[in-house]
Amino acid sequence: MEDMGIRKSARDRLTQFAYKTLGYVSFFTVGEDEVRAWSICGGDTAVNAAGAIHTDLAWGFIRAECFTYDELIECGSEKRVRDNSHFRLEGKDYIVRDGDILSIRFSV
Repeated sequence: MEDMGIRKSARDRLTQFAYKTLGYVSFFTVGEDEVRAWSICGGDTAVNAAGAIHTDLAWGFIRAECFTYDELIECGSEKRVRDNSHFRLEGKDYIVRDGDILSIRFSV
């Protein structure tokens, strides 16, 4: 691929094209034992994202703890993201962006 000047695989290009065409964005959830990507429609709010994970999270939504994938790579760890003030709390109306990492606060 490098010799031919191709920077991304056909699979990666097709996936990005399909997501863009369908209007999807991806966000991530991170736990001690699992990292997971979720797909939602572009323009969806944090409550919609919570509902994509589980309807109870949307029903009892309080806030979303949020930072981006790029901030995580730049800082190297979630602790350093917090220490560098990239960590934010977002409300129900927050529009989830591609590459956000969310932790949903909720009460049922």
